[in-house]
Amino acid sequence: MKPPSVLQQLPPDLTLERLPKHVAVIMDGNGRWAKNQGLPRIMGHKKGVDTLKDLLRCCKDWGIKALTAYAFSTENWSRPLEEVDFLMTLFQRVLRQELRGMMQENVQIHFVGKLDGLPHSLQAEIERSMSETQHNQDIQFTVATNYGGRQEIIDATKAIAHLVQQGKIAPQDIDEALFSSHLYTAGRSDPDLVIRTSGEMRISNFLLWQMAYSEIYVTDTLWPDFNRTEFHKALANYQGRDRRFGKV
Repeated sequence: MKPPSVLQQLPPDLTLERLPKHVAVIMDGNGRWAKNQGLPRIMGHKKGVDTLKDLLRCCKDWGIKALTAYAFSTENWSRPLEEVDFLMTLFQRVLRQELRGMMQENVQIHFVGKLDGLPHSLQAEIERSMSETQHNQDIQFTVATNYGGRQEIIDATKAIAHLVQQGKIAPQDIDEALFSSHLYTAGRSDPDLVIRTSGEMRISNFLLWQMAYSEIYVTDTLWPDFNRTEFHKALANYQGRDRRFGKV
């Protein structure tokens, strides 16, 4: 995580007290970016990692306490085998290379999803990174990998049904708090702002429960081009909204 060269301080038109505490990003457009540059798709993913690293640093610089990134969905396994293999290797390499930097920057990293479905070598790097950064406190960085929102809800439902079956809880004990405690994201706040790049107007099975009252910002900018200036635009848009949570 190298220090950025521009916009290190919070832009003066943004108000610290009205910033989202938790930002989530659907990082879309890596392949299209590479195609536009006349490059292989995998080069778009490599550039996308650099974009994510700078966004994490930007969130830390500007006082945003949590960032969640949608890195690999359960549906992404249907992509070409060469691309999937590259992504798994890329995730593993980045974790290994960036762990020292995350420790220096006091970043706590956490992974959510069906992690047991990932390659064993990647699982080992994930476990190591989560263990070594668990006490860091400057920013929570959550990476959704082999993640699907519907599967998360199904898994939570099964876990709660098992507790009912065992007689440990009664059906009337089930409420939002109990259900949330059985999600992959248990113990973490819901996102205030969800950003989707590349102009696609869908949420793609991401944080279906957690996004109930999130503000959604969609930009035509492809993910590798989503720099601090684009993030500034998203935050300015967010601060111009009236968050009523269903109230008048």
